[in-house]
Amino acid sequence: MPTGDETPYVPAGYFAGGNDGADISGIDKITFSADTKSTLSATLSSARTQLAGMANSGVAGYFGGGQDSGGLLSGIDKITFGGDTKSTLSATLSSARRFMAAMANSGTAGYFGGGETVGDIFLSGIDKITFSDDTKSTLSATLTSAREMFAAMANSGTAGYFGGGMTSAYTNLSGIDKITFSTDTKSTLSATLTTARRLLAAMANSGVAGYFGGGEDSAKLSEIDKITFSADTKSTLSVYLSTARRWLAGMANSGTAGYFGGGQDSGGNLSGIDKITFSADTKSTLSATLTSARSALAGMADSGVL
Repeated sequence: MPTGDETPYVPAGYFAGGNDGADISGIDKITFSADTKSTLSATLSSARTQLAGMANSGVAGYFGGGQDSGGLLSGIDKITFGGDTKSTLSATLSSARRFMAAMANSGTAGYFGGGETVGDIFLSGIDKITFSDDTKSTLSATLTSAREMFAAMANSGTAGYFGGGMTSAYTNLSGIDKITFSTDTKSTLSATLTTARRLLAAMANSGVAGYFGGGEDSAKLSEIDKITFSADTKSTLSVYLSTARRWLAGMANSGTAGYFGGGQDSGGNLSGIDKITFSADTKSTLSATLTSARSALAGMADSGVL
């Protein structure tokens, strides 16, 4: 993790981009020790929506793809933790895209999967960013079907999971694909989401369980499904999001709590942030909120542990 007297190291989560009536370039930071919100002076390279985020915890986080006023994007912005500075990788996604999902094997690599590219073409490919030199490669393994509007989370050091979404036939999905990090191979869980859904969010307590929350099937959803990593089994929490919502984002302070922020419910865009405390799977809502109510944003977190 970052060291040095000049930049105290404070684990935190980040929500970036989205739309609050206009596309957003700002990045909000939730400092985990007090669940307070600040806004970075650094911003995304352009105001954008429908992007994805993942993090190399203790080092840097990455926001990739999305759509701005000029169209779909392939670029990847990097937020270096400790100083919260922004740079842009020379490596890019294989194609400009939106509605993809991302997760990371902290200390090793991050993965951006699926999405929709120019011409309304749905994608099944998975791009890999190797953290040691920020280079991009593309896996030979692909998602079970080309999809968009899905979510991803990871059991860092072991495997990442892509769940839900919508196919090019505009059919919602309940399936969960698993990428085993040691071999970058894909399998599909026998466990599925409680309902087929799109526009959901995910986050994980590495070593224990991952969570898929909200989204939309035939209506907006407030339920949270939990994947226990030891057996890849699914249960559904007794607690719910504060409101049924879609187009939200997730991130987690692994070992402590996960956060679902923003999104859109029946009343419009949201600024609130729900917190799931992992020890008991209880839900609370932060007094801190996003700078503006927004949907189609992305999240990632630096919990200070790999």
